[in-house]
Amino acid sequence: MAAHYQMLIKGRWVDSSTKERFPSINPFNQEVWSEIPQASEEDVNEAIEAARTTFDTSWKHVNGLERARLLMKFADLLDEDAERMAALETTDNGKVIRETTNQMHFAARNYRFFAGYADKLYGEVIPLDNPMMFDYTLREAVGVVVLITSWNSPIAILANKLAPALAAGNTVVIKPSEHTSATTLELGKLIQKAGFPDGVVNIVTGDGRVGNYLTQHPGVNKISFTGGTETGKLISRNASQNLIPVTLELGGKSPNIIFDDADIHAAVIGAVAGIYGASGQTCIAGSRLLVQHSVYDEVIQKIVDKAKTIRLGNPIDPLTEMGPAANKPQYDRILGMISKGKDEGAKLVYGGHAVTDHELKNGYFIAPAIFIDVDNKSTIAQEEIFGPVLSVIPFTDQDEAVQIANDSKYGLASGIWTSNVKRVHRLARQIQAGTVWVNTYRTSAAQAPFGGVKLSGHGRERGWHALLEYTQIKNIMLNLSDDTRDPFSIQM
Repeated sequence: MAAHYQMLIKGRWVDSSTKERFPSINPFNQEVWSEIPQASEEDVNEAIEAARTTFDTSWKHVNGLERARLLMKFADLLDEDAERMAALETTDNGKVIRETTNQMHFAARNYRFFAGYADKLYGEVIPLDNPMMFDYTLREAVGVVVLITSWNSPIAILANKLAPALAAGNTVVIKPSEHTSATTLELGKLIQKAGFPDGVVNIVTGDGRVGNYLTQHPGVNKISFTGGTETGKLISRNASQNLIPVTLELGGKSPNIIFDDADIHAAVIGAVAGIYGASGQTCIAGSRLLVQHSVYDEVIQKIVDKAKTIRLGNPIDPLTEMGPAANKPQYDRILGMISKGKDEGAKLVYGGHAVTDHELKNGYFIAPAIFIDVDNKSTIAQEEIFGPVLSVIPFTDQDEAVQIANDSKYGLASGIWTSNVKRVHRLARQIQAGTVWVNTYRTSAAQAPFGGVKLSGHGRERGWHALLEYTQIKNIMLNLSDDTRDPFSIQM
């Protein structure tokens, strides 16, 4: 029997007002494992009204110490439930259980990090030219925040948004991807168990129609979205109708650069993890591997050898290293892009085919693909594939590496592998990306800001900077003088 989920609106678990539902498919075996409500415009309006009423009447008056207590309790509950939540997420999107388990604990870490800031949202006193004028600022919650997440890492991505939004004192309406809604709905149960008041967190589910309703609603004060760049553009257009500020964490085509003085063994491990971790279905995937000519052949051989050892299998098995594509549309897109790469002349030296082994034949499995001698102008080097497809590009020197790295409409992440410290600092300034990893890749920290430039979006998640995305500054100016003259005659 498929699990029957409901939405969370003002503390109540409800079906869609239209009773419409849709299936969620396990990408390992293509079986329907749960059913999710398709929210209507009426449901969206009710969720936003619940968030608005709760914010205006009660939540905005709750002090930071209490918000911190609730967030800490919530983090404890998520840690305690990490194994069950990880299994559900793996069932929903096919990501290997080791990674989903780690992501549950990392999400809990994020909630604890921002809990620490909940009672530290300080304003400032500003000295003015006139000593009789006293000026200070308050940092306040923006109000009702819409959080829209993608299907590849639902709980981890949500933590990047929900933790600072709640710490700052906002109420929220969450819309998870229609491909992976179950764990977000399960998280709603933990929110309730932690003791958050009804209406602080609301969850509506469904397809793009729900996103349209949410992002055009005049009752929304802020939107944060993680997903594809084209959808990000649509959300920006919708939000502009009501001048709603938007944080966008979008796609990437990240360069991972190996110089000839690098620790080649470590660089190869980093390159393989950077593209094949999460089956390549991550915005920060190091999908463009730039390798200096003098070590080019060596690196390619080592990467091919490493790729051959990657264990594909049931993602719920702890020994599995790479699972399936998360859904049928993504599976078809990846295979289509691999075909495009071959048509455009890139040399496929390993993988790139649908896996039809008996145990995997019902899943959306694709063997890790390695293209070499890739032209950086080609489709597979310029367009985000969001799958286990590596494009290897040779370069001669540092200047050429930077030119190739920046020759992209994206600018989310990047990697540098070298033992030259001076080179590290020079390149870190030159590369157009929100994150520059050095001798590591896909490393995250709750304290470190994350986000992109160019078509990879704007705004930042995690770290102190994320908290600023969910607050606004209010200025207060007081006249301390007893002077009763016409204020227009007093020089300020």
